[in-house]
Order: sequence, then C-alpha cells, then structure tokens
Amino acid sequence: MASASKLYLLVSLMACSVLLASAGNFYRDMDITWGDGRGKILNNGQLLTLSLDKPSGSGFQSRNEYLFGKIDMQIKLVRGNSAGTVTAYYLSSQGPTHDEIDFEFLGNLSGDPYTLHTNVFSQGKGNREQQFHLWFDPTADFHTYSILWNPQRIIFSVDGTPIREFKNSESIGVPFPKNQPMRIYSSLWNADDWATRGGLVKTDWSHAPFTASYRNFNANACVATSATASSCVAKSRASRNNAWFTQELDTTNQKRMRWVQRNYMIYNYCTDKKRFPRGMPPECATANRS
Repeated sequence: MASASKLYLLVSLMACSVLLASAGNFYRDMDITWGDGRGKILNNGQLLTLSLDKPSGSGFQSRNEYLFGKIDMQIKLVRGNSAGTVTAYYLSSQGPTHDEIDFEFLGNLSGDPYTLHTNVFSQGKGNREQQFHLWFDPTADFHTYSILWNPQRIIFSVDGTPIREFKNSESIGVPFPKNQPMRIYSSLWNADDWATRGGLVKTDWSHAPFTASYRNFNANACVATSATASSCVAKSRASRNNAWFTQELDTTNQKRMRWVQRNYMIYNYCTDKKRFPRGMPPECATANRS
C-alpha cells in the first residue's frame, strides 16, 4: 500500500507545473466573494481590507486552488474593542469530507489579548484545536501568518516562528490532508454567540465598522489543475524554490515552537482529558510530539 500511495503522489505531481513565489496582487489573486462592498482592494492591488458592521461582514477567496505549498499573508487585525468579531484566514476544500487548515483570530475587549485559534480538518473531521495568545499586539501593525503544507506535515508560523506542527500520522490510522486541493479563504464576521469568552461578551456595534487589512500575499505552492492533481512537476521537488515540499523543523525551530507553546498556548486538545474520556486521539501520542 505504501508503494501505491507513493506512485499516486508521483503521478499527481508529474501532471503539473510549479507556481513559484512571486509578489502577490489582490486584483490578480483574489476575488471578494461577499459583503456588498465591505471588502475592498486598494493601492493598485497591494492592499485588501475587509469590514464588518451590524448588517454584514465580508470575505474573499483565492482564484487558485492549491495542493501543497507555503502560503504567507500579512494581516493587521481589528483595533480596539473587537469583542465578538472573528477574522478567519484558512485553506479549505469543499464538500462533507473536506480538508481545512485554519487560523482564526477571536476578538477582544480593549486591552485584552486576541485569541489565535488553529485547527486541522481531514476528510471532514476536525476537533484538533490549539489556541494561543500572541507575544505582540496584532492590531498595531502587519504580521506574517504562514501555513506550510507538504505531504509529511503542516506547520503554522507567525512572523517566521513556528507555533504548531501537525504531522502525517496515516500509519496509525489518522487521515491527513493530501488529496483535495484547497483555496485560500478569509472573512470578517460576527460570532458573538461564542467567540469572546464563550459568548459572554457581545459585539459593541458603536465601534463599527470593524476593519482587518491584508498585504504581501505570497504563494510558493502547487496550483491544482484538476480535482486530483497539483501543478507541481516531479522534478520541482529538487528545486531550490520548492524546499517546502520536504521541509521539516530543524532543532532551532523545534525549540522556538516549544517556547511559544510553553509560554503562549492557552488550549491544546491533546491535553483535554475531559473532552476525550475514552482516550486521547492517536496522533496526540505520536504525530505531534516534538
């Protein structure tokens, strides 16, 4: 079975061509999909903003679908009292057995920290949440939020510092996102029924409109050309521009990730024994141990 899986991956890769890293332009790369004018592309395509008021939020999605890659976006989050709001930035496929890789930023009362919520869905199953506070004010300036996704692992990073790794644990029966191309999505929306302190703090609409800003999108990735094949050519695996295809955390970055998790992680599903009284998910014992 392992040989068949490797053959499938090789065939998929040979069906395609590589999208190399290049400066993003939102006019070219993204479509604003909802919000009735609350989403805007500005500065000749170099800046995108999403806004939320009481009638509606807004959102955008990428024109391309990707199957593996390193995706970077600089985001400046809603300033001030953003309680009740959620700024979501994620990769997702479609359908009931979809795959998904999530950054979600849960708003705060002025002076309280944002909660950075991460999750991984594979074949429609999620429930793999890890949450963090950040070591800086994510509303004062732009910061880079990155997803590295290759056949062996998913790495979430903030300003180049890894905060979470989700490894491929198919060998112990854990599905891993590897066959379904995913688009990039982002939205700014009202979730005051759960987002801030479990829904105890509601959105204060006197502060609307709430606005999040995006710039410097970059995709060093494989663009899907069909439902099952990416745009990577097999020889690109050895290309310097596609080092992400086999990238893993070196010793220095493992230490940096442990530092973040030790000091800024506020929830980890792999330690929530009350949630999993019949035993922890299998990947908790092996795949995510650094």
